[in-house]
Order: sequence, then C-alpha cells, then structure tokens
Amino acid sequence: MTDQPTRRDWGGVISLGLIWGATFMVVSIALEGYGPLTVAAARTALGAAALLVAMMATGRSIPRFDRALWSSVIWVGVLSTALPFTLLSWGQQYVPSAFAGLSMAALPLMVLPLAHFFSDEKLNGRKFLGVLIGFTGALVLIGPGLAALGQGKEPLAQLACLAASFSYAVSSVQTRRCPPIDPLTLAALTLAVGAVILLPAMLVVEGIPRWEGARSGFAIIALGLVPTALAALLRVATIRSAGSVFMTLVNYQVPVWSMVFGAWVLSEALPLRFFFALALILTGLAISQWVSLRKLLPWKSARA
Repeated sequence: MTDQPTRRDWGGVISLGLIWGATFMVVSIALEGYGPLTVAAARTALGAAALLVAMMATGRSIPRFDRALWSSVIWVGVLSTALPFTLLSWGQQYVPSAFAGLSMAALPLMVLPLAHFFSDEKLNGRKFLGVLIGFTGALVLIGPGLAALGQGKEPLAQLACLAASFSYAVSSVQTRRCPPIDPLTLAALTLAVGAVILLPAMLVVEGIPRWEGARSGFAIIALGLVPTALAALLRVATIRSAGSVFMTLVNYQVPVWSMVFGAWVLSEALPLRFFFALALILTGLAISQWVSLRKLLPWKSARA
C-alpha cells in the first residue's frame, strides 16, 4: 500500500506542475533567438549531460548490451525526446505557448486507447467515456485550424503540437513494455539518444549556434537543466515516495499553468475556446482516472 503523501511530496508534485507548465513559455522565449532544431538539440544535450553526471554521482552505470533493452531505449529516446521536442519547437513558432500546453493535456487520454491494444491496461466503459470527452476538447481546441488547413503555417503548427502529444503517448506505452531498468538511467539514456539524433541535424540545417543575448540564451540553457534534468530527478523522488497514482495530479496542472504563464509573461491572447477545451479535457481526464483519483481523496482515507 502506498504511503500517504507528505508535505514534501505535495511540494514535489506542485513544483513539477509549475515547471512543466512553464516549459512552453520558455520554449517560446528561446525561439526568439534560435531555430527550432537548435532549441530541441540544446534541450536534449544539456539534459542528457546533467543526468549522466547525476548517474555517476549516485553510483549508477550504463547497462550492458541487451538487444531488447537497448532497442526499447532507442525507441523511447526517439519518441519521447527527438521527435516531440522538434515538433513542439517548430510548432511554437506559429502558435501560442498556451496552445502547446493545452495540446499536451490530451496526452494521458491518448495513452489509454494505445495501452488497450499494445499493453496490459484495458479500456473499460468509464475510461472510454473519458477519452471521448477529452478528445471532444481537443477538437474544440484545433477546430478553426482544421477548417483552415492549407492556409498558412498555423494550422500545421497546431497539428504538430498534437502530433508531439501523440508521440509522447506512444513512448509511454513503449516505456511500460521496456525491460527492467533504473528510471534515472532510462531518462538519461533516452535524452542521450535524442541528442545523438538532433545535434547533427542542427549542425546541418541551422549551423553552430552563437550566443544571441541573455533572454533567449538563458532560456535555452534553462530548458535543458530545469524541465528535463531537474524535473526528471524530482519526478523519480516523488514517485518513489508517494507512488505513480499521486503523480497523475501533474496532468491537471500543466495546461492551467501553460495558459497562466502564456498570458502573464508573454501577453498571449487566450480565445474562449481555450477555456472550453481545457474544461472538456480535464473532465475527460478526471473520468478516465477516477479510480486513481479516489485513492487520493481525504474522506476515502478517513473511512479506510
């Protein structure tokens, strides 16, 4: 049985919500001075370097070659770092950071049908209803973009953000199927895979990056060290202390904070449909994850 979350656990899950919710704002700032491949490559390379140092500091070592394990590590690296980081960086050139954060809110809902067919987590009636409501929210979010396909880059950028969310979802299922491996080691190696792919692509397409000023320069450094490296360590610590069910609370915070930071720091306009989409997606999440959420309700614990 999972221990009751402590104040430190609550601090960890709230901090993760803030960090990941602010990531989309920081990406937009980094894109003011750097190209999308440079932003994605720097994020993976800095994050991988920081986590590899953390591995050495904690006495962890790179696992020996095992075809099944390393095949999973490479696939997870492509689908959880190289591909989604590139799609988000390119897409955020043309859409608000709040849109990108909202599109990520659909991630857990995309995982459910994928896990039904490719994992051992079956989709029941309640989860299916949650998925339908959540995807209705996603359609509200991108509806105008679908109607304007072929008219500029914004509609394609919206689809790129949702494609990044789908890539994360596929990587989640692949991670569950991955042979046993330490979570911190997996995070470090998957970022390293992303860096190996993205750094050559960056050099060919955008060249060697130069310092473009404090605002975008420090933003690109922060991306690699905070939402990737630091957040990975915080995530592992919180899950080990309070469990993966408790960690699902992050999913409800990220889209909210992405909208707050986008409007507050970047002065982004928030169309009314963003709020309707947020309400539908969070409702779908709550319905699909109701069993997990009940375990966190205080009166549930009091009656136990």
